[in-house]
Amino acid sequence: MRPERPSSGEPWSVPADSRREAARNRQREIEVLVVDDSAVVRQVTAAVLSQEPGMHVSVAADPLIAMDKMKRQRPDVILLDLEMPRMDGLTFLRKIMAEDPIPVVVCSALAPPGSDTALLAFDDGAVDVISKPTVGVKNFLYESAILLIDTVRSAAQARVVRRTSPFAPTEPKNSADAVLPSRKAPALRFTTDKVVVVGASTGGTEAILTFLEGMPADGPAMVIVQHMPEAFTSGFARRLNSLCEIEVKEAARADRVLQGRALIAPGNRHILLHRSGGHYIVELTDGPLVSRHRPSVDVLFRSAAQAAGPNAIGVIMTGMGDDGAAGLLEMKEAGAWTIAQDEASCVVFGMPKEAVARGAVEETTSLSLLSRTVLERVRPAKVNQRDCSFPSPGARLS
Repeated sequence: MRPERPSSGEPWSVPADSRREAARNRQREIEVLVVDDSAVVRQVTAAVLSQEPGMHVSVAADPLIAMDKMKRQRPDVILLDLEMPRMDGLTFLRKIMAEDPIPVVVCSALAPPGSDTALLAFDDGAVDVISKPTVGVKNFLYESAILLIDTVRSAAQARVVRRTSPFAPTEPKNSADAVLPSRKAPALRFTTDKVVVVGASTGGTEAILTFLEGMPADGPAMVIVQHMPEAFTSGFARRLNSLCEIEVKEAARADRVLQGRALIAPGNRHILLHRSGGHYIVELTDGPLVSRHRPSVDVLFRSAAQAAGPNAIGVIMTGMGDDGAAGLLEMKEAGAWTIAQDEASCVVFGMPKEAVARGAVEETTSLSLLSRTVLERVRPAKVNQRDCSFPSPGARLS
């Protein structure tokens, strides 16, 4: 009910409490989506922001879960971590800005002020970057409540514009020819050493971990391409090295490809396998995007076809797009054994599906059996001695 004007003739005014309530009602609720693989960060951030009137918070443990939630409720602001399973934060940020621009605030320990990662995030469309510590994150979030709330409110008012999609065909799609010319016959080989080359994209970070965890300390020599920004590959390699028996490192120029070691291609650099005398080494090069990626799986696979031929094993894993399909076919034609992760265990059955469609795949297998499948091809007798109770590793395609 509207208050009556005072009989004294004093000017009528709405009580202060009513004015504040009306202002709150006029203020549209801000939908915030917190995307972080840490349960603690999700819980604390949601608790901090939810206490602010006019904010509604939902959470997601990774970008793929976030995309599913965004179909049901479009957020006004996304608070985004960078290092996450299945899809990294920068790739997700680029996807958002290309398809349906939404204000994004990056909140990550990988993005201290002035760092290359922070600058990359701004370049890719983030409206702000908050650097969280590597330890004591819970206390930091509580102590930074005002900063978080003010940043989210400011971001909700930001105007963001659509950016070019990293997946859109806005320029000619290069083949591996742009980096490494095709050669029908592989180079002469004076060794029977086996080398395993692996390519993955969306969902690959966790899939590669599962694959490498199944490798012994003296596992086969491996070179791996995981589509990932350059700011993340060194940390990714360190994490794998800390969790796996086999040595894992980010590849450097002229690194030896050795038994018991897996080399991870650095972000934004193509990686090629070469013969050097009686052993393999890797070469890193800038070069143009191939299959719209750098590093490109196609480039690695072609180099393996030329340098190792039948001494190579090619593995194509979860990922969107078709990078690696053409290169895997070249490996098969050079005598290599080729394996694809099966659809049931893939996060995205894109790259393996395309490789199967082109006739590039000799064998498919689930992620849980992939390491054993490779080991049986490298040294069958030793694998059978270690454990003869394993089921058949995969089905050969006709």
